[in-house]
Amino acid sequence: MTRALIVVDVQNDFCEGGPLAVPGGADTASDITDYIETTLGRYDVVAATQDWHIEPGAHFSDTPDYKESWPVHCVAGTTGASPHPDLDTEHIDAFFRKGQYEAAYSGFEGVLAPEDEVPTGDLDAAVVPVDPAETVSLDDWLRENDVDEVVIVGLATDYCVRATALDAVAAGYDTYVIPELCAGIDRADTRAALAELEDAGVELLDL
Repeated sequence: MTRALIVVDVQNDFCEGGPLAVPGGADTASDITDYIETTLGRYDVVAATQDWHIEPGAHFSDTPDYKESWPVHCVAGTTGASPHPDLDTEHIDAFFRKGQYEAAYSGFEGVLAPEDEVPTGDLDAAVVPVDPAETVSLDDWLRENDVDEVVIVGLATDYCVRATALDAVAAGYDTYVIPELCAGIDRADTRAALAELEDAGVELLDL
């Protein structure tokens, strides 16, 4: 088995002090760093996803409903879109950016970021039109690395972690989530998301 760790959206805007702070986001960033440092030998590759919004349309709203629309967050090239400083990116092999021009919750909607823009990115480079035929998706990258098992951690459990895990299992990967290395926005929604993941065939792992 070739195993990948996928770190979902551990970015400044989703941690304390950001416009869409997830309770416990900063602590989750630190916990993921500790986990990677102590378990790196268990993983063949490590990937991370970033919300990377340029013009995402109705995803941004001045009067957000916090279900389908949200305050401005994770704008491409800004500090808010950068990985949280408590997430050590040293061992992350690739970043995948999602949501440039529309809402995107799953990491499988992301495309590989250029190596010279990781991890903080460059706004000017981000807005250059990209030929879809030349992009590498998370699924492409995982298959190129012969990955058949993914373990998912990050933010937020009830949104992007949920969507990424559902897409992973649908794509045929053996899929695991570590709830203790995730944080959710709403407690009830988080419980419902974890139950949905289990029903879909995702295995929840203890830390």
